[in-house]
Amino acid sequence: MAETIEDSPVGWVASHVERYLATDGADGGRYHGYDALLITTRGRRTGKLRRTALIYGRDGDRYLLVASNGGAARHPAWYLNLCADPEVQVQVGADRFRGRTRTATAEERPRLWQVMTGVFPTYARYQQGTDREIPVVVVEPVPTDVAP
Repeated sequence: MAETIEDSPVGWVASHVERYLATDGADGGRYHGYDALLITTRGRRTGKLRRTALIYGRDGDRYLLVASNGGAARHPAWYLNLCADPEVQVQVGADRFRGRTRTATAEERPRLWQVMTGVFPTYARYQQGTDREIPVVVVEPVPTDVAP
């Protein structure tokens, strides 16, 4: 029996996830003009699978995410979850795959930050509004023939 996945408790995000799933991303794969994906992490305290929708960018074969939390002082829960367990499930449109995540290194972050502020310029404003450095997350697809 497959594990239950809990969607974001934030109403508008849960609605976005529901539409995305129902249409394989035909409705929700673009969100207000930005590319969006679904990411499922394992809860760091509960061990439950948690799913949310996020804007993404690309760097070659890798996907890029920004743990902005709208510029809040705290990291978003999804980011804390993947710091505890970097193995995730990703859906981009109808394509579903396993991924391994990591926070961009200090050396690569400036370039990847530029990529992501090019994708979604509001990230720059979010960074200005918080004292924490907003992480850029790199998601690398895991080949299906490789064990986690």
